[in-house]
Amino acid sequence: MFKTITYLKSGNEIQRRAFNVINGLGILNDLAQYHPVLCGTIPISIDVEGSDLDIIMEVHEFEAFKHQIHSLYCKHDKFVLKEKRIRNTPTIKANFEFGGFELELFGQPRAVEQQNAYLHMMVEHHLLTSYSRIRNEIIRLKEEGVKTEPAFAQVFGLEGDPYDELLVLGRKLGVIDIPTVQ
Repeated sequence: MFKTITYLKSGNEIQRRAFNVINGLGILNDLAQYHPVLCGTIPISIDVEGSDLDIIMEVHEFEAFKHQIHSLYCKHDKFVLKEKRIRNTPTIKANFEFGGFELELFGQPRAVEQQNAYLHMMVEHHLLTSYSRIRNEIIRLKEEGVKTEPAFAQVFGLEGDPYDELLVLGRKLGVIDIPTVQ
């Protein structure tokens, strides 16, 4: 699930716009070698005004990836390319604006199915599907400025680091199968 973006074509207005923007840019084709997957709030319909399009990828050759990202997207508004470590994992992030969205391209040297953004989205999707009454509360918290994972942690009474605890809950529920919190 979520490996392609075809589901966006029949989604809500924001999802349909996202589909058109992603296809208009050609990101999924241009970066296919990195197995791009759209993650975040828009795929699971808990986006709020200003939600961005997060596209995660599996990247092992950082210099080649940076060069490709720069050559494809540097002309877009507010283009920024950074290399950093996130939770001790080397990461490349590129941000820019196009078609009324901010896009964030995110590359790490692990399969997309093992990256936290994907795992969090899978757990969040499961929770939203299993407990439909929580959707409005999650959106309300997000509109108040609470980030997505902390909003889920608050609604479900998870204590500790919300990013880790959401993964722990996902393993307990059998939604994700990862050996340890990353």
